Amino acid sequence: MRLLTVNNHKINKSKEYGWMTFGLHLAPHTQSGYNVCPYASKGCAEACLNTAGRGRMNVVQDARIRKTKMFKEGKANFLHFLQKDIDMAKRKANKENLKPCFRLNLTSDISWERYKVIENNPDVQFYDYTKNHVRAMKFANKELPNNYHLTFSRSEEHKLEFIQSMVNFGVNVAVVFDKDLQQNRGGGWENMITLNGDKHDLRFLDKPNRIVALKAKGDAIKDQSGFTVKV
Repeated sequence: MRLLTVNNHKINKSKEYGWMTFGLHLAPHTQSGYNVCPYASKGCAEACLNTAGRGRMNVVQDARIRKTKMFKEGKANFLHFLQKDIDMAKRKANKENLKPCFRLNLTSDISWERYKVIENNPDVQFYDYTKNHVRAMKFANKELPNNYHLTFSRSEEHKLEFIQSMVNFGVNVAVVFDKDLQQNRGGGWENMITLNGDKHDLRFLDKPNRIVALKAKGDAIKDQSGFTVKV
């Protein structure tokens, strides 16, 4: 069973920077009957990128639900196929003279470090966004595998002071805006240095202490909860 995908507009931008990104799409939040986004806010669940692009197609949604149930109901089998996909992805990237990297939480927020997936593949880069601030702090404290990069993801439930404290601690924070924000080295959103996160998805290349500005996509465009920040 094929689990990983490279058919994603944003992660395909990685090739321009010498990387090939492989991602894993699961059915987000509780859509499959299992919650794979335990820290999701209401706004996050409603604005999830699961609805962007081809994600709106029923066949795509069904496939994501099947993969999520496979992960929850038969982890050993799932992890076996995931490793086979990772090995295949490494070979594919090498053939194209690109460096492989992996984002396993395209539409989920699973602590993959628990399952030794990242530790078992120390030769490649993994990265994710997370709303679990404990994991983000562990990353900043270098308590996660060296080849795993995390970016904290803001929701409408996070106060500005909390976001500022995360940035000051060395954690980059992704914020969804209703318009494009240009990279500003001297200051940006709420006087925090802000970079354009839509140029590519290679968050492990970002310098620390930044706001990663993302333009709203899918249902996030219509958000009224505060998840999407109005410029």
